[in-house]
Amino acid sequence: MSSDLEYAKSVLKQEIAGLEAMYWALDANFVSAVELIYNKKYGHVIVSGMGKPGHIGRKISATLSSVGTPSFFLHPAEASHGDLGEISNKDALLVLSLSGNTQELIPMLSYANRFGIDVIAITANSESVLAKSANIVILMPGVDEACPYNLAPTTTTTMMLAVGDALALSLLNKKSFSRDDFKNLHPGGTLGKRLLKVMDLMHTDTPIVKKNTPMKEVLIEMTKKSFGCACVVDNDGKVVGIITDGDLRRKIGAEFLDKTADEIMTPDPKVVSEDMFAQEATKIMNKYSITSLLVCKDKIPCGIIHIHDCLRAGLA
Repeated sequence: MSSDLEYAKSVLKQEIAGLEAMYWALDANFVSAVELIYNKKYGHVIVSGMGKPGHIGRKISATLSSVGTPSFFLHPAEASHGDLGEISNKDALLVLSLSGNTQELIPMLSYANRFGIDVIAITANSESVLAKSANIVILMPGVDEACPYNLAPTTTTTMMLAVGDALALSLLNKKSFSRDDFKNLHPGGTLGKRLLKVMDLMHTDTPIVKKNTPMKEVLIEMTKKSFGCACVVDNDGKVVGIITDGDLRRKIGAEFLDKTADEIMTPDPKVVSEDMFAQEATKIMNKYSITSLLVCKDKIPCGIIHIHDCLRAGLA
């Protein structure tokens, strides 16, 4: 077992060495590639490659799309059988090939050159057909594969993947792609849940009463809105307290209905903003063992978020 572990670590060490070499090899051509794609305001990045680089290309294309650069993968063999029509000169063609002489790529490269479609190459061969057909070449340094026979694409595909990530995230940075933008593209799954904001889950029909409201009227408001609480505001409409079901149980007595909201309320309640991530609001409710939070803007209530809303969204 220890020998297997040592061998696995030697594979990782070889791939780390490849990434180190790629780090030092990255140059101004990479910057030019970012600029070229960034300036394609109305096109796509069409990624292509054959074999293992093709599989890496699919992932790069998916990453580009997920961070705001529209992209899709085009199989080079399918391209030669009619799918070249998917490419226009509004697009940029990103082609991955270690040798740069993969036969299936040649018809697509010829088409791109004939119709003025920009080509970005990621290759290790500066004298290849791919490199000579490309507008920009991101040249990979010569490294050994982690495969003991130096045959199976391993180190080189790791390097291609890393360059693709660097390209996608450099474009994200250049476009000032925000968390909100990310949320719009990732509404489902765990990422979508993490990016939900309080405004996405809150209720706007907040039960609100003034400080001097008799408790009889407070109870009517709480019952009508069914949140188990009421927000107490001053004459300027700013939050000064909250009355919860717990407050009612603790303070109920013979003269309870003769009291006003400010005599029963809990002052200075926990509040959140509508721009806060719902996950953070959930943490606050869990930390303080409370079931709801008032949502305020400049101390003016604009909504209420309940722990049940967070549970339904899978956040608690």
